[in-house]
Amino acid sequence: MIRDRGKIKWTSMMLPEHVRMLRDWVKEDEDEKEKELDEQQLERMNETILEAMELNHSVAITHYRWQKYELLIGKIHYWDSMASKLHIVDNFEELHRIGLSKIVDVSVIDES
Repeated sequence: MIRDRGKIKWTSMMLPEHVRMLRDWVKEDEDEKEKELDEQQLERMNETILEAMELNHSVAITHYRWQKYELLIGKIHYWDSMASKLHIVDNFEELHRIGLSKIVDVSVIDES
């Protein structure tokens, strides 16, 4: 019977620099690339944001943060035109500031 030790057998032959490079490579593969939006998508998002602010609806915002896409659900509290950021209060009453250039999708949530 052959006793195979799996990864243990190969790590002794690799330098620590190589192990670190392989770990960084795997981590880099998990990163997502930022999408480019066209004018129609930007206009649609702008209309949705303005409608949600006016009627105080909850929104689901997909935004790009730390090489990943995250979903945030809450109400738009304020739009800072100087810093170009949305201030959003989520369901746990926490304030989030998201740059408009990082937002990929905005949709209104039905509250019925």
